[in-house]
Amino acid sequence: MDGFEFKGVFPILVTPFAADESLDLDSMKRVVRFMVEAGMDGVTVLGVLGEVNRLTDLDKERVIATAVEAAAGRIPVIVGTSHSGTRACRELSRKAADLGAGGVMIAPSREPTPGEQKIFEFYMRVADGLDVPIVVQDHPASTQTFMSVPLLLRLVDEIPQVRCIKEEHPPTPQKLAALINGMTGRRVTLLQGLGALYGLFDLERGADGFMTGFAFPEVLRAMVGATQQGSMEQARAWYERFLPLIVFEQQPGLAIRKEIYRLRGLITSNQVRHPGRSIDEATAEQLRQLIDHVLPDVDLSRPLSTNAL
Repeated sequence: MDGFEFKGVFPILVTPFAADESLDLDSMKRVVRFMVEAGMDGVTVLGVLGEVNRLTDLDKERVIATAVEAAAGRIPVIVGTSHSGTRACRELSRKAADLGAGGVMIAPSREPTPGEQKIFEFYMRVADGLDVPIVVQDHPASTQTFMSVPLLLRLVDEIPQVRCIKEEHPPTPQKLAALINGMTGRRVTLLQGLGALYGLFDLERGADGFMTGFAFPEVLRAMVGATQQGSMEQARAWYERFLPLIVFEQQPGLAIRKEIYRLRGLITSNQVRHPGRSIDEATAEQLRQLIDHVLPDVDLSRPLSTNAL
């Protein structure tokens, strides 16, 4: 996968579990193969949606290896390797590369005495000797760590392995624009997260695509394609149509997205590992009604075509 660009859509994938909370690797393979068939530009595992904080080290290795095997070189697998310890993050990143990952996604962690120099040193040390690209994740809601535009630009200018910024610090349209204007030398790609909640506005301000967990990533792929073709009105139409689903999915927790994956026939169980909670029946019924309204008479088990959209 040498030479690929972080442009387009790189869905953040769930980590499937059986009802007893053991890894369901057959479902993991099915999810990755579906994303290949759906025309995704890559996939991302071990993000927040992947319940990475509830996985053992062995679990992580098995998920990475399974995703890489299922992708079979057709699309890159990006691996979340964030860790509060610099050494641990570096070793997990190298392990991911050894297992065939096409890149790693890394967010900084909160320190008792925060400082941007310390964050810069963290990325510099992790990158040392790493032979796969780094996606810098700017998501202060989960990390409790703020990264200014000047810091992000310094990472771009001074660390060659940094090839992409995943921008999730609202107001994201303004920050994306500031980053684009500030990259007077090397230009890295900018992907949007946050469940695509502000997706249209980020595309309008120059985002190169999405790296997020919205369970209908074909919609995001269509929006990116329309934007690339200069058809923002078509991108807006798809965004407005699917915005109720985007908003509903954005409720705290992972249960709703896992249930959509189950409804799409991609995972056997919607089980969330303890202490997370799986979906309750009333919410599941709300979700089914919403999907029936937005996508009536559509076979969810197949990748959505632009005709279905």
